Amino acid sequence: MDKDPLVYNYSIGKRKPYDYDYGNRQSNQNASCPFCDVAHLENIFRREGDKIWLKNKYPTLLDTDQTILIESSDHQGDISTYTREENQALMKFALDAFHEMYYSGKYKSVLWYKNFGPKSDGSLTHPHMQIVGLYKKDGYQDVGPENFTGFEVGKSGDVEMNISATPVQGYQEVNILTFHNQDLDIWADLIQKGTQYMRSVLSHGVDSYNLFFYPLNDGEGTCCKIIPRFYASPYFVGYKISQVDDSDTLRWEAKRLKGFVTGGISL
Repeated sequence: MDKDPLVYNYSIGKRKPYDYDYGNRQSNQNASCPFCDVAHLENIFRREGDKIWLKNKYPTLLDTDQTILIESSDHQGDISTYTREENQALMKFALDAFHEMYYSGKYKSVLWYKNFGPKSDGSLTHPHMQIVGLYKKDGYQDVGPENFTGFEVGKSGDVEMNISATPVQGYQEVNILTFHNQDLDIWADLIQKGTQYMRSVLSHGVDSYNLFFYPLNDGEGTCCKIIPRFYASPYFVGYKISQVDDSDTLRWEAKRLKGFVTGGISL
């Protein structure tokens, strides 16, 4: 259990631009999108086409090094809507950026995640990810190997897709693992298919999801976990107790997901 929470600097946070209405943050809703204004971006670490990795202009968390990875110049873009080739290139670009921080030795842990939609705790619509170095905290202390295993959807080469039997938060969490950071095109394809499944099939389509990326075996491999976002269960909010669907439902969901995925990928 986490007894050492990250500290949010409200004086910085209140200056951030927001697309979504989060109560007192709404005053910044009319600000222009900073990620569309590429000419005025600062502190850029790396750029490849319209993919840009840069320092976060609003570092709201104490004892961290916050960075942003702008995915595309398309303000309304998303992993679920990119071309297959665009998404493959994005995942390789992002994995390289994550590894640069992960192997730097500067941080106790490095977190890589993506918010999408109004229930994901995202601030801007423009597609982006975040890679955050934590100087003093192990961000993975409450996440273990059991969270990455479950009801198999399929395997291809170095890559496996499953629905978690022991979710981090709850219900249907999809894991896509590359055990040796190989077959990255397949890994990226399955991540894309997973987001498309979330947005169009699961629960008749959800409007929000998160991606979380976890290093496996000291960074030798990587798990991407896709978590659909609903309003959180009170059991999780109040007691940190996750919930999961019954085994029959998860097996059925895994079979349904496999049918969706294999429309374009061989598993």
